[in-house]
Amino acid sequence: MPKIAFLTAGGLAPCLSSSIGGLIEKYNELAPDAELVGYLNGYQGLLLGRSMPFPASVKENASILYKFGGSPIGNSRVKLTNVADCVKRGLVKEGEEPLKVAADRLKSDGIDILHTIGGDDTNTTAADLAKYLQDNGYDLTVVGMPKTVDNDVFPIVQTLGAWTAAEQGALFFENIANENTTSSRHLIIHEVMGRHCGWLTGATAEAYRKRLDNWEFFPEMRLSRGCWDVHAVWVPEIDLDLDAEVARLDAVMDEHDCVNIFLSEGAGMDAIVREKEAAGEEVLRDAFGHARLDELNPGQWFASQLKEKLNADKVLVQKSGYFGRSAAPNAQDLDLIKKSAFAGAEYALNSQSGVAGLDEDNGGKMSCIEFPRIKGGKPFDTDLPWFEELLGGIGQAKGAKAAAH
Repeated sequence: MPKIAFLTAGGLAPCLSSSIGGLIEKYNELAPDAELVGYLNGYQGLLLGRSMPFPASVKENASILYKFGGSPIGNSRVKLTNVADCVKRGLVKEGEEPLKVAADRLKSDGIDILHTIGGDDTNTTAADLAKYLQDNGYDLTVVGMPKTVDNDVFPIVQTLGAWTAAEQGALFFENIANENTTSSRHLIIHEVMGRHCGWLTGATAEAYRKRLDNWEFFPEMRLSRGCWDVHAVWVPEIDLDLDAEVARLDAVMDEHDCVNIFLSEGAGMDAIVREKEAAGEEVLRDAFGHARLDELNPGQWFASQLKEKLNADKVLVQKSGYFGRSAAPNAQDLDLIKKSAFAGAEYALNSQSGVAGLDEDNGGKMSCIEFPRIKGGKPFDTDLPWFEELLGGIGQAKGAKAAAH
């Protein structure tokens, strides 16, 4: 009877609870007597030995997890190879190696299979752990699930939760866009998640404009599509000519009395970091070395740049990230989640370690992708026809490709 452990890590995405549900559903079929356990708050719980057994009622009602966002076993951001950070946070003692602590915990808990559900940081950490286990003779299989709303993991065609996050971001902005009626010359910046990848921003803008196609507008009462439409989509992969965009958007403001910008939080991030560091300010970073975007506040930075340039009477910055990433999956995502989870359970029982995902290097087929091939930072392909059509539809020049991050 195998003992199977689960952990979810990194930020939330609309797939964590349902991925656990999908794995349990498949194990009910393939290994109904398996013992299931969840480590609480990701790798943090693994290091501290905090876990919870899944009772029989969880196996019997696993489908309920498909209806929930978030994670029932909690998340955290922990890098097992960042020893200093693990010591500082009290996750290991001075002189201990986090990888060994984690491996020994899995061994002492009698775990045969570990499922890591997370993005590139979670699964590259899983790769470090899987290699340590293999190199040091631990008999344990590690299978990851690729979640992230950014859709930016090599070589994954489509990460779990990204479609839902785009749909939810569009729904979020439907209400926010009504704020344009509160003032003359109103600038709204919709800040969308995406540290280095603009896929979610582009997909959210496309989903929102498709929703507008079903609206009935009322121009006689100043309720025209132009006021609710997307007027700019700024992503990290395209160099931003701010002067040219200001000139274009100033004309939009004159015509519609408002401007709506969909901004990827990573667009302009390097410029913000350089500005802060040049001013002697400390840029706070997480355990993986990423600048903490909540501290940088890209939307507010752009708001300060644009208010005077566009002669805006009012500026509103709204972030859809937490709204979108915390949702339960939509039907499209749930179908992919189940396919990935069902495949992941089969890989695990066959002692295949890796990430269960749609593999770009294998014709987009579901594969057990070897951990060393998993890495983050996959850029958004701005040459995709749907994105080029989106920019053309809003009158935005595509611009030059940005330098690789």
